[in-house]
Amino acid sequence: MKKLSAIGIYLASEYGEILMPTKYVPEGVYPGAEVQAFVYLDSEDRLLATTLKPKAQVGDFALLRVKDTNEVGAFLDWGLEKDLLVPFSEQVRPMRVGEDHVVRVYLDRSERIAASAKVSKFLEPRATGLKPGDEVDLLFYDFSDLGAKVIINGRWAGLLFKSELFGTYQVGATEKGYVAKIRDDGKIDVTLRKGGVQDVAAGKESVLGALRDNGGFLAVGDKSSPERIAELFRMSKKSFKATIGNLYKDGVIEILPDGIRLR
Repeated sequence: MKKLSAIGIYLASEYGEILMPTKYVPEGVYPGAEVQAFVYLDSEDRLLATTLKPKAQVGDFALLRVKDTNEVGAFLDWGLEKDLLVPFSEQVRPMRVGEDHVVRVYLDRSERIAASAKVSKFLEPRATGLKPGDEVDLLFYDFSDLGAKVIINGRWAGLLFKSELFGTYQVGATEKGYVAKIRDDGKIDVTLRKGGVQDVAAGKESVLGALRDNGGFLAVGDKSSPERIAELFRMSKKSFKATIGNLYKDGVIEILPDGIRLR
């Protein structure tokens, strides 16, 4: 902190003095103390500092809710008093109040913080430093006839085919995934399955964990729908049948006409 005033404190920075209004000032602050703050432009293009933590910062992809719209664009709730603008030119389709959208937070030409729903243009075109089998963080941002479009590690676009989607996912959902294939054109296919021996072990633990959580019995079996199996265990019906077959052979479960039970 550099100095006190009637309206707050002024912080020294590489951009000069920045005001932190009184309502954000931590207790016990004194001249010379270091203050951790988030800096942004207010409605009059003045630099302001706040101790509030925004839901996303410049360079982040995030799921944010539309709070208001006007002739300029849409305004998102990102945790600060001043809402985050998505100009009409940065909207894939007109945004409506109450909707949730995955956006990229960026600095516009005037150095103001803004957001864009056109996330694809911020993603790197080719996978560098990735290889099949790598564990990655996935953010779901769109769906198509092929499957789910995801952002990988906040850097690359990826595709999770419909056959790999076990359960229901919404835009903004996050998951751990694995690189399945990197195509010649740099596009990345991902999966939610580890594969091989690890996949078999994970499948067994998923079924056993669900059984333990439900008193040792589940009314699910060969005749259950693929959707029900995906909802419970996040695996295909084929994988489920193989998994309970292995658990039966191991003597861990019983397969009954109306379900499966722990021994």
